[in-house]
Amino acid sequence: MKARIPKGMSGGPQNMQSMLKQAQKMQEQIEAKQAELEQKEYVVSSGGGMVEITMLGSKEVKAIGINPEVVDPEDVEMLEDILVAAFNEANRQIDEESKREMDATTGGLNIPGL
Repeated sequence: MKARIPKGMSGGPQNMQSMLKQAQKMQEQIEAKQAELEQKEYVVSSGGGMVEITMLGSKEVKAIGINPEVVDPEDVEMLEDILVAAFNEANRQIDEESKREMDATTGGLNIPGL
C-alpha cells in the first residue's frame, strides 16, 4: 500500500526554504517584541498608594516613591511589607504581559527559552 502525501506537502526545497523564512521572520518579531517589552514602564502602587514603584519590563527598578506618612521608625516592618508587595505585583504584571504578548507573537507556539 502506497502512502499518499497531500498535494503541496512534499517537503521539497522550496517548501523548506519557505518554512525557514517564516521561522526567521518569527524570530525577528520575537526579538523586537522582547526589546519593546524590556523598555516598557510599569508603575505599581501598594499599601493604598503609600508606596509606588516604577519598574522596566527588564525588571530594573527605575524609581521608588514613598509617602512620608508611611515612614514610622516604630513600624519599619510595615514599610518593608508594603515594598515587598509592590515589587511582587510589578514582577507579576511584567511576567503576565510578557507571556500574553509572546503568545500573540508566536501564535501560541511553545518555544523553549521564551
